[in-house]
Order: sequence, then C-alpha cells, then structure tokens
Amino acid sequence: MDNLLPFEQIKRNVLVRRIAETSEKYGKDPSIRTVEELLKCGIINLDKSQGPTSHQVSAYLQNVLNIKKAGHSGTLDPNVTGVLPVALNKATKVVQTLLKAGKEYVCLMHLHRKVEEYDLYKAFGKFTGRINQLPPIKSNVVRQWRKRTIYYIEVLDFMDQDVLIRVGCEAGTYIRKLMHDIGQELKCGAHMAQLRRTKAGPFNETRLFSLNDVSDAFYYYKKHHNEKFIRQVIQPVEAAVRHLPKVWMLDTSVDSICHGSTLKVPGISKVEEKIEKGDLVALYTLKDELVGFGEAKKTTKEMMGDKGVAVKTMKVVMEPGFYPTMS
Repeated sequence: MDNLLPFEQIKRNVLVRRIAETSEKYGKDPSIRTVEELLKCGIINLDKSQGPTSHQVSAYLQNVLNIKKAGHSGTLDPNVTGVLPVALNKATKVVQTLLKAGKEYVCLMHLHRKVEEYDLYKAFGKFTGRINQLPPIKSNVVRQWRKRTIYYIEVLDFMDQDVLIRVGCEAGTYIRKLMHDIGQELKCGAHMAQLRRTKAGPFNETRLFSLNDVSDAFYYYKKHHNEKFIRQVIQPVEAAVRHLPKVWMLDTSVDSICHGSTLKVPGISKVEEKIEKGDLVALYTLKDELVGFGEAKKTTKEMMGDKGVAVKTMKVVMEPGFYPTMS
C-alpha cells in the first residue's frame, strides 16, 4: 500500500441536504475561466530549483507574470528542490490552508559509518509517529522542544553509507534535524546530503513546472496568443484546497458569504462526510467555485439539520457581486 498523508487517507462521500440548481447567469465553472482570471486568482505548482530562496522564486514569478502579488506556501531552503505552490494575487488568501497541510520529502541521508540494515529500520521505527524535535540552531522559530508527527519513513535504496528515504511528515518538521537525530540514535552520526519535497498538501510532482516553463508559457500567451501551455501551468485557486472537506451553498447564500457573513445551515445544499467541529472547510458554489474557507461550527450530521451556524467564515476569495444579493 502506498504511503499517504492523513488527508489522502480520508474518503468522503457527498451528502445532499437540499436539491438545488444553480443559475447560469451567475459565476462560471473554474475550468472555463480566462487566462486573465487565472492570473488574478490562480496557483502554480512550481518545481523549485537549487539556489534561490522561496521568497526570491515568488518575486521572480511576480515580475515574469507582471502581477501585483505572489506568495509561496511552505518555505524551502535554498539548497532544497521540489514542490513549492505559489499563489497569484487574490489566491494568496488560501496559502494559510497549505501551510499546515502534511508534506512529503525524498531525502538522501549519509551515515558517518556503516550500520546493519536491521538497526537502521529499528531506528526509523522509533522516529515514526509522534516525536519530540528541537529545531536546529539556524532556524526562524524559537528554539524549544516541540512535538511533530512523522507519518511514514520508507527506505527507497540503501547502499554502503547512503540511504535514500521517503518521509511523510507534519508541517513544520525539520528533515535535516530528523536525519541528525536518527544518526544519534544509531550512535554513528548522520546528516542530510540532499533533499527534495515531493508533496505539499494536495500538490505533488504530477503537475510540476520550472521557472523557465512559466516564463515560456507566458511568452507564448502574450506574444503568440497561445493559451495551451499557460493553462497547464496556472491552476484554478480551487486546486489549493483539495485537501479540505467541502460545503456547497445555494446561489442565494453566496453573496452574503462574500461580505464575510457566517454560513447558516439553511444555506447549505451539499456537504461532505466526516466533518468535525473545528475543522477547516472549503466553501463552494454549486458550480464548484471557491468562495472562501472557514471553521466548521457543526459536524456533517448537524449540518444536515434545519438551523444554526454551520461555518464561521475566515477568509473570502470570491469578490461580492458575482451572485445576486438577496434581501
């Protein structure tokens, strides 16, 4: 069985609270947005190269695409490569939903002397699950012990003193420190030789583009009016919340949510299973457009009821006016 991050393990069916239709007069399916609309509120799954900082990469994209704002999710050190979601303009509002999502890395760990394979697997077992970790001296956080969850450690290759592993972990885990601590457990010492991120929340390596890819795609779009490549590169903002449980609302409820109101039970059309109070949930129109996200105040079962506040709105992505105002 493939190793999965926590949200990937949860299968959610959609429950219909109230059968409703959506008017074609308002909004649109995310798949038919124009390129300009994607530039205003889209996200790029960037393949960060070795060298630049995450901030420099975001700034470069901002200049290349000639946009006002770009924000990355989950900082990668300059020498680390791989998956770096970068949100464009209004889509930067959803970055915080990705920051706490699980991550996956492929790491080359170099042991300072040879160890038995049995001892290696035994050490990995001790560092799987809930662990205590002290951030490295050179870090941007207060250096104090904290708990982090390692979801899985899979050995991909083991040769001499080099071990290639895949690690799934909670956001905020320092892989470099994890390798050091495992080396201490083995009483041989170890360090991280190379690191690549392969998952960041719902983003993985299946739709990944380099800075050169983005630059070329934008050039063909602007100079040759060719939209094919840029549409592959920029995903709708909805791609950034695929890991969140979803609630769909009636057309008549959308505009009030766009003004920051809470979503009440009567305004719900459909809801996914297994939502618990306190969960972060994505709020959708019946055309599958992201309106925003918020904190669940009721469970799925309670949202299928008749009254009460279902979701407290935290951030709104859709601007008011796309759907009718109801008195």
